[in-house]
Amino acid sequence: MSIFASVELGPPVEVFALNKACTDDPNPNKVNLGVGAYRTNEGKPWILPVVKKAEAAIVADGSLNHEYLPVLGMDSITNAASSLLLGEDNDALKSKRAFGVQCLSGTGALRLGAEFLARILKRTTFYYSDPTWENHHKVFLYAGFTEPKTYRYWHQETRAIDFAGMMEDLGNAPEGAVVILHACAHNPTGIDPTEDQWKQIADVCEKRKLFPFFDSAYQGFASGDPNKDAFAVRYFVSRGFELFCAQSFAKNFGLYNERIGNLTVVQKDASTSAAVASQITLLVRGMYSNPPAFGSRIVSRVLNDKDLRNEWMECIKTMSSRIITMRKALYDELVALKTPGTWEHITNQIGMFSYTGLNEQQVQILIKEFSIYLLKTGRISMCGLNESNVAYVARAIHAAVTRE
Repeated sequence: MSIFASVELGPPVEVFALNKACTDDPNPNKVNLGVGAYRTNEGKPWILPVVKKAEAAIVADGSLNHEYLPVLGMDSITNAASSLLLGEDNDALKSKRAFGVQCLSGTGALRLGAEFLARILKRTTFYYSDPTWENHHKVFLYAGFTEPKTYRYWHQETRAIDFAGMMEDLGNAPEGAVVILHACAHNPTGIDPTEDQWKQIADVCEKRKLFPFFDSAYQGFASGDPNKDAFAVRYFVSRGFELFCAQSFAKNFGLYNERIGNLTVVQKDASTSAAVASQITLLVRGMYSNPPAFGSRIVSRVLNDKDLRNEWMECIKTMSSRIITMRKALYDELVALKTPGTWEHITNQIGMFSYTGLNEQQVQILIKEFSIYLLKTGRISMCGLNESNVAYVARAIHAAVTRE
């Protein structure tokens, strides 16, 4: 008998299963609202023009080779990434108490940070929002955490943050617990705390001695302004918190398959940097040895060149503006149809995703009767909407909501 005979079939990953079902669906009107990737108004993937320019320069650079990168990555990308997050004049960077580690996109940065917290600092409890990106739970458990907890976040009736519930749950968290916080464009709800609410979150984290672990997957992509999207992280750093922040360049550079990310480590004192970096080096060595080069070279060239960086800023404004336009278009269509319920949350939300408030039965109607594919939670990717399909999607939502 095979040693693999006892292996059970694992459950499908919902978003991947949806994508395949949509691909296989012959309906010419099908719409994929599940995929977390930017699409143009024509429904096509978009290679940022500035990325094409950087790629061409890399290919033409005869000095480059395929030698291994340093275990913690190239300084040119880690310094640029951490500066983008914290601000170039941030005291934590100038005093050398913050540094970056090149990782395998945002997921890899989360995993590396979680491994350090579990293995080196012996943390066992982590908190994540209810709901959250479904991979947070798996990444932290696989890294060695043993006590997953949730804090309330989405209020179904008001279509807003359950801030009182969130504060109560974090206020009851045990000292030393790790708290995963979405830096901006909360996935899946698209609802972020206000600046005043972030200050209150910092207060409770400080009082309970919680360790903030930010997940920044959409800096610049959410609002079109990287500085605005970095407010929460920068505020926590200004308050003197030690923290981790996982950064991804999948969305804001369109580099989904290049797996380029960064883990920014912020400490109280630069004297601990050498020891922390040495332990992270050992963790990387034991997991994937060292990071890939091509995606990091693209991001490095763009962020470190003034003209290319300005061009990139225009690209992220283009992407964020199209998403905002689609939010308003969907809202306007639903209002025009007199669809029951309130839909202001669609335009109040920010970033790639919208938590529509549709229930699982309504989602199934959209999938089975209209070939509109979305997660069972009612989360949709706004990038899947365009001028050609938004009216169709609105009519389908109206039909699902008004179904007896």
